[in-house]
Amino acid sequence: MKKKLILDCTLRDGGLGFEDVSKSNKEYPCFTDVDRTEVAGKLTSAKLDIIELGSIEKTDDNRQKFAIYKDIEQISEIMPTKAYSEQIFAALYRGPDIPLDEIPEWREGLCQGVRVILRYSELKKSLTFCEALAKKGYKVFVQPMLTMRYTQDEIQMVLDAANAMGAFATYFVDSYGYMQADDIKRFFERYDSELNPKIKIGFHAHNNKNLAFSNALTLLSQESDRDIILDSCIMGLGQGAGNLQTEIIADHYITEFKNLYEFGYILDACDIIDKYWTANTWGYSVINFIPTRHKAAYKYAMAMRNQYHMSYREIDRIFSCMSYELKQRFTNDHLMRILKLNV
Repeated sequence: MKKKLILDCTLRDGGLGFEDVSKSNKEYPCFTDVDRTEVAGKLTSAKLDIIELGSIEKTDDNRQKFAIYKDIEQISEIMPTKAYSEQIFAALYRGPDIPLDEIPEWREGLCQGVRVILRYSELKKSLTFCEALAKKGYKVFVQPMLTMRYTQDEIQMVLDAANAMGAFATYFVDSYGYMQADDIKRFFERYDSELNPKIKIGFHAHNNKNLAFSNALTLLSQESDRDIILDSCIMGLGQGAGNLQTEIIADHYITEFKNLYEFGYILDACDIIDKYWTANTWGYSVINFIPTRHKAAYKYAMAMRNQYHMSYREIDRIFSCMSYELKQRFTNDHLMRILKLNV
């Protein structure tokens, strides 16, 4: 029987969400050392399948308050004791930037899973980085962020590389939260028909249109013997509108598929994350919805609203005039260009 797995990315996606907020808000939320440890422990005790402990980025600063660590050894220090032998702890590389000779061969005591965000502008380099990590003994999760942007040929490049390296999982990612049911079916059918049978298919949903759970159900309903991984976060914590909620999808797995999760520990984790909710740093909002209408990066809307105090109507109008290329990636330079054209 195919396995239906949950990868909880509360610490990683939540931490990056807090980092985003910190760039425009002096009173930003961040994880305490106690909360990071406690959340990791509760998710482990809940017997969730895969727990992502944070992201890795080469830096001289201490950024653990955002669950950002300088290397695989440092992030692995917070791994709890597994609740069962097949449980996996994972870390995310935000791109192919860290020199490969600085990443050790996998050994006991290190996170077994590594997720790599494929950089669209450096796709070949990103896939080569993934392949090298697989050769070092890690379970590699291939993550083409904003998968809807990829051409058919680029998707083929990702699938061929995943097969060649023996990836643990290959994802399609709804980075801007505008995928519909037909998109889910289309990507799954393509992946399922072309990936080696042992490679799991993963899906990372964002909740800009409140479609994360609906899209997850669409994926789970596809006929296949393929193992499926759904990403989720406690209370949907994450960047922008946030993600599929762990408590909701775990309850569905327990009810529909008899997964043996310990739901009480998931609720304990909700109690920890709940105190961050007052900061209103994630979840559905009109400002997260507007860019989704235009299939654009949500950070533009956040800047227009929070820094320039624009009305919703004005923000929507500006998005309607933006070029496809500018919509795909937010930078401050891009924002300045857009605002100059729309004064």
